[in-house]
Amino acid sequence: MLKKGCLLTWLFVIAWISPAQAQKAGARPNIVIIISDDHAFQAIGAYGNKLVATPNIDRIASSGIRFDKAYVTNSICGPSRAVLLTGKYSHKNGFKDNETSTFDHRQDNFVKHLQAGGYQTAWIGKMHLAGKPEGFDFYNILPDQGSYYNPEFIGMNGEKIKKEGYVTNLIEDISEQWLDSRDTGKPFCIVIGHKATHRNWLPDTVDFGRYDAVKFPLPPNFNDTYQTRSAAAVQDMSIDKTMQMGYDLKMLGYSKNSEPTVNRMNASQRAKFDAYYGAIEAELKSKKLSGQELAEWKYQRYLKDYYSTAASLDRNIGRTLDYLDKHNLQQNTIVIYLSDQGFYLGEHGWFDKRFMYEESFRTPMLMRFPGVIKPGTTSDHLVMNLDIAPTLLEAAGVPVPADMQGKSMMPLLKNNRAKGRDALYYHYYENGEHSVSPHFGVSANNYKLIRFYKRVDSWELFDLKKDPSEEVNIFGKPGLEKVTAELKNKLDELIKLYDDRDARGILDAASGK
Repeated sequence: MLKKGCLLTWLFVIAWISPAQAQKAGARPNIVIIISDDHAFQAIGAYGNKLVATPNIDRIASSGIRFDKAYVTNSICGPSRAVLLTGKYSHKNGFKDNETSTFDHRQDNFVKHLQAGGYQTAWIGKMHLAGKPEGFDFYNILPDQGSYYNPEFIGMNGEKIKKEGYVTNLIEDISEQWLDSRDTGKPFCIVIGHKATHRNWLPDTVDFGRYDAVKFPLPPNFNDTYQTRSAAAVQDMSIDKTMQMGYDLKMLGYSKNSEPTVNRMNASQRAKFDAYYGAIEAELKSKKLSGQELAEWKYQRYLKDYYSTAASLDRNIGRTLDYLDKHNLQQNTIVIYLSDQGFYLGEHGWFDKRFMYEESFRTPMLMRFPGVIKPGTTSDHLVMNLDIAPTLLEAAGVPVPADMQGKSMMPLLKNNRAKGRDALYYHYYENGEHSVSPHFGVSANNYKLIRFYKRVDSWELFDLKKDPSEEVNIFGKPGLEKVTAELKNKLDELIKLYDDRDARGILDAASGK
């Protein structure tokens, strides 16, 4: 339900007027989507973090709406972006994982419909969907994950061109250059895809040491032993055991090989890197830490680098917002900020994502639309990254394709008593990186039911009200038969609704069908 605010009534017109009529009337909004990588909701001031500064992301919240229950369909980089573009689950858009899937750019996506309706369209920065993008008048994208320092960009002609500088600044530079060159007589849609805050959390040189004076509190379940959760027990995403001293924490003296991410730096960049991280490494070696002390040291260094990397992300989001203000675009421009998924910041002792557990499953999502969304609004409606495509098409007055599986958020914004989702469906497929078992599940009515398969064959059930950190698997416990049956029925209903034949086959095989 919306806790505060409502939409102005003139937006009701948008859903039915034609694109040509809307453009002539000047009613169609511009669209700016800013999508970061692995930026946790719990890392943002607007979501309650008091130890870090994200003033520009917070600007979007204070001038628009903060979604407190926004989730992803598949918590991993490329598949999440494929869902954003197509408005369809991974099994429908064909891009299930980063290891074996190929994205077919010929398929339908919401940007193609905006483009056909008269919008100028662009994607700049990280896309992480190999191949030649379609639906964009302009693109300049990072190859694969891209690099933090002096990265290559792939232009419309397919050539890779190396640019000098820090990737987050460069992405914003190119975005503003495109905005400067656009046809001001047409509405636009630009997706700004940031690499930050993806592993290995390498900050801009101006942000080295930004959080060195902060001691971050250890999560209560940092030393989680994963009792009752067999999939969690076999993962390989532990800060203590998996995080690499050289690659992740920049302690180059511990590396057996050279670190390519650092070797990309020019002489000036490298001198600043060596001066900052060299001093930290010398101090670490003098302490001779081991065991729990070393694990906690790694945790502190991880968060300091992660949040320092996020500082440039937030600063450049501020540049985007300032550009809109300076060019008098703010009053007719939708701005959406989200991450491609959530991320672990030490919870359960982890970094990375993938699991259907809350820190990974849930994503930050903030949206502003001046004159439409009342500033300072918050929403606890269940929404998903799947819903962005149909929402923006409806806002632009462009028909939503019938096969899009997302639900437009506009009815929820227009009426705080409107009925939204009563449940969330999730499916993660990858079975390699970080040893996370594939799984699918449903979250509804303060419970979450998960079915793991392949690597681990098990069910998990959590009472999110009593156990919000999801540490006690209560599947099969006496007295929960009715709850379990209801959730299994809801899971079956959603599998049928979204036509997930992979999940259906797994459940049928287990039941002997």
